[in-house]
Order: sequence, then C-alpha cells, then structure tokens
Amino acid sequence: MRYAVLVTGPAGAGKSTFSTAFATHLRVSRRTAHIVNLDPAATGDAFEYQPAIDIRELVTLDDVMGEMNMGPNGGLVYCFEYLLQNMDWLEEELGGFDDDYLIIDCPGQIELYTHHPFLPQLVRNLQRMGIRTCAVYLLESQFMEDRYKFFSGVLTAMSAMVNLEVPWINIMSKMDLVSGPSSDTFEPRNGKRGKRDIARYLDPDPMLLVAARDGRDQQRDNSRFHDLNRAIVQLIEDHPLVSFLPLDLTSTDSLETVVSHIDFTMQYGEDEEPKEPHDLDEGDFADME
Repeated sequence: MRYAVLVTGPAGAGKSTFSTAFATHLRVSRRTAHIVNLDPAATGDAFEYQPAIDIRELVTLDDVMGEMNMGPNGGLVYCFEYLLQNMDWLEEELGGFDDDYLIIDCPGQIELYTHHPFLPQLVRNLQRMGIRTCAVYLLESQFMEDRYKFFSGVLTAMSAMVNLEVPWINIMSKMDLVSGPSSDTFEPRNGKRGKRDIARYLDPDPMLLVAARDGRDQQRDNSRFHDLNRAIVQLIEDHPLVSFLPLDLTSTDSLETVVSHIDFTMQYGEDEEPKEPHDLDEGDFADME
C-alpha cells in the first residue's frame, strides 16, 4: 500500500519546512519517505532533500509567465491545468514507488484549495492508482495575533476541507514563536500566551470574534459588520469541522504527535501483511528449524 500526504496551506505557513522535517522523522524511524514537489514556483534551495518527483521537470512558473505573458497567479493555475492534462507523466513517475510514504508539497496559492477543481481531480487520480491519501493544512501561529485574520484562516481551512473531501488534519505551525516556558530569557516574536488562551484558538471559539478585547478592537468594530460576524459565528458553531494540532518543530514530541495523527487518519499499516525477519534462518533463529 502506498500513502500520500498533501501538505497544503497559505504561503509562508511552513509547508516545505514541515515536509522536510516530516521526511526526516520517517527516515529516522526506518520508514521509506519521499518528497514530491508540486510547486512550479519553488526555488532551488526550497528543500533539504532532492524531491523524488518534481513538477518543475514538467513545467515551471517562470517559463509559463515568460512564454504566456501571465502573472504569477494565472501562471500557477495554468501549470496545474497542464499537469492534469499530462497525468500520464505523474503516473509514470509514481510507478517506481511501492509501499512508500509520499509527502506532496503543494503551492501556497489558496485558491487552488478552495475554488479550483485541480486538487480534487489530483486526489481522485491518486486514489485510482491505489494510493491512500490524506491532507494536512498548515496555518501559522501569527494568525492568532489578530482574531479577524485567524477566523479568515479558519473559514479558508473549512472551505478547503469541503472542496478536497479527503481525511484531513489542520495544523497550527510555528508554535515555538508563540509560547515558551516562563523561565526562558528568549521572548517569542508574537508574545507569550497562556495555555487556556491558546486552547481557544486550537479549538476555535467563535466567541472570540464577537468579544472586543482591547481599545484597538473596539475602534475597528463597525455596526455594519455585526450581522456578518454573527453569521460567521453561527456557521462555525453549526459546522465545527476545524480544530488545530499545535506544531513546534523544535520539539520531537510535537512532531511525533502530528505524525501519529496522520498515520491514524490514513490507517497506516493496517493492510500490511506481517513480514518475516530477514535472518529467520540465520543467527539466533537457526535452532528453531
């Protein structure tokens, strides 16, 4: 059985960094993992490991922008249309992997997850090839600094979940920049928060959207948007689909927790047959025959 994890989320959320750390963790655990790059705009130094499959071998954003006179957003859409028209290329590239873990690093253009049919079509093709697929959606911890920005991220994650229709895990990345032990002399960039306060974001509390916390928020409140905010609160309460796992890549335990959730979501290894030890007829096992 082959497994694929789509690493999605907005630009700057740490998708490539997470993909590298994820692959490293699996390899240390003696599991076979490969990175698949689906970002045609990725730079040469974006990955610590050379991607096993790279969309830039098929099409690059720079070439599309230069030859088609497109901007970056339109060019990225064109690249994915071109990929879907050449799925035989991807099938051929994937044909050499068996019983492997494929970590698919996706672009940061949010429309690809929420509006366009490209990734759902890609998922259906992967499933047709017998690849068990799930997705993770990364949202960086800085979103917690502004509750309006945070809930826009929550709604975007919800939209992507509904659009892709695969097993899904939301991750709050870069948690090392938010909180730390009180004895630390280093002050995280976004300031320290108590565990209770962070919990209201990891399991989004819609009341954060309607409760003004300080003078700045009170100045930003506008009666014209009161009904809209109330409708958003009602939507989140009626459809509590989104919750986040905290991810601190400086902590091995934090990464292990995320990996274990991904394994559980995809039911990793449940269909595998027990493997006979290589040295069953040698060494300590020789006398058993």
